[in-house]
Amino acid sequence: MDDDDIKPVVWVGDARKQVQSFPKAVRADIGAALYDVQKGKKPPKAKPFKGVASGVLEIVTRFETDTYRTVYAVKIAKSVYVLHAFQKKAPKGRKTANPDVDMITRRYKEAVKMEKEQE
Repeated sequence: MDDDDIKPVVWVGDARKQVQSFPKAVRADIGAALYDVQKGKKPPKAKPFKGVASGVLEIVTRFETDTYRTVYAVKIAKSVYVLHAFQKKAPKGRKTANPDVDMITRRYKEAVKMEKEQE
């Protein structure tokens, strides 16, 4: 794959700002994973994010005692849409907090709309 085949990254809402607020090691991990996605590969730390749409995945990064999540969509045209990034602080185990799920759903719809406006 050459540079022409690399998908662009589109940041939705404040996702980029959130990633930039993460520790350096976490940012590097997320950057490497997103680069794999841009090249059409699935990063080892990526898994499906259920409940929004097909093609929505999350990168899970653990650092010290914290967990960071970056949610992105790959099935919207020819771009990688980063929908949300957050430090996991759910009070109940592994489940993602409802406000985060709601935001991801809203931003997914926003990304679909953004793509349609570019056609």
